[in-house]
Parts: sequence; structure tokens; C-alpha cells
Amino acid sequence: MHRIITLFGALLAAGSIVIAEAQDPYAAPRKAMLETIAALTRETRFETGRATLSERVMAALDKVPRHRFVPSGEERYAYDNRPLPIGHGQTISQPFIVALMTDLLDLKAGDKVLEIGTGCGYQAAVLAELAREVYTIEIVVPLAKEAAARLAALGYHNVSARSGDGYRGWPEQAPFDAIMVTAGAREVPPALIQQLKPGGKLVIPVGPQWSGQELLVIEKDASGKTATRKVLAVRFVPLTRDRQ
Repeated sequence: MHRIITLFGALLAAGSIVIAEAQDPYAAPRKAMLETIAALTRETRFETGRATLSERVMAALDKVPRHRFVPSGEERYAYDNRPLPIGHGQTISQPFIVALMTDLLDLKAGDKVLEIGTGCGYQAAVLAELAREVYTIEIVVPLAKEAAARLAALGYHNVSARSGDGYRGWPEQAPFDAIMVTAGAREVPPALIQQLKPGGKLVIPVGPQWSGQELLVIEKDASGKTATRKVLAVRFVPLTRDRQ
């Protein structure tokens, strides 16, 4: 009798999964994405110092509809672990890098976060699931406008987006508990260090443009001194700036 009940329960659970995937065609690709992120996290643990990512970060990746942030016609690739073009020479970062960079910030629910390089808005949405306020800057005006509209339509009302030069940060809203830069900088912008709260973290890829960079974590202590740690070799589109 117990075996029959157990078998019935298993069939019922399997049926529920089938129904869920029928209602959400991206359920299976999203699950595969999370499994890939977990596997790559284990593989890179000696470089990153993290064998697993926090449950909060993984839950955010599971919740945010990545397929809503890629160009029309590219939705079937949305949960693949690779960057995708979003126009204007920019890309949406691969899910593993999004997850790792987010995890490295060690965000708390009450944090105020600055993101440099909004792109399509996907990373901002992930941050918005974890922090109280997110401020995000994109230098490409059409992308900034599209991302702001997309985030608002998806209900991310704790995100403020604008177009501007990310090297200058967002001084009117500083200081920030955490800052993330999602494009490769030639050097760490001094303004971002200044706008980081004591006890805060800055995650930024730094290195030659259009080639490999080092993903850095910069921590500011209570006295204002900073310590920098190299995490992983990465490759991002360049962090450009307003030369006017």
C-alpha cells in the first residue's frame, strides 16, 4: 500500500512539473541555467573563493524573467550561459557572471546600490530583488530609455535609471552600500571609490579595452581605506565615457 501511495505521489509531482512547464515555457531553461551556474561556481571556487552562491542570489536569478530582457526573436537563447547582443554594440552578460558579481556584493535587503552600465536592465532587476534601492546609469541614451521602460513595466519600482557618464557615478544619491560596474574600465574611477560607503563593496572589471580584464572586488573599511582582491579573468565591452 505504501509503495502504491509513493508511486501515486511521484506521478502527481511529475504531473505538476509538466503543468508548470506548460504554463511557463521558460521553466525548464531557467532550471538548466541555475544548474549551470551552480556547476560553474564549483569549478571556479579556487579563483573566486566561493563554492556556492547565496540562496537569495539564486532565488533572484530564478525569479527575474531573463527572456523579457533580450531582443525579440532571441528569447529561446535567453537562459543559455552566454552573452547576447542587445544592440548599440552592447551585450547582456552571461548568467554565471551576473550571478557571481551579484553574490560578491553580499547585498542586504536594506542596501542602496549603484550600477554602472544598465544595458537592457537585467542586472538592475536582479539587484532590485535583493536591495532596497537601485540606481543605474547607461551612457547609450536609447538603451537607457528602453531599460527604464522595461523595468517599470515589470514592476521594478525600486530602480531609478538615467543616461549619463558612469565614470562620474551618481553623486546626488551617494553614498552607496554597494557599487557594480558591468563594463570593462581602463582603471577604477575615483568617483566611485568616493561614493562608496565605509564597509561597502565595489565590483568592477578592469583591464585593456576589448580584451581580457580582471574582475576586482574593492572593499572600503571604516577609516576609508580600500583593499582590492582579484577574483576572475573576464571579458566585458568597454566602459565608455562622455568626452564633452
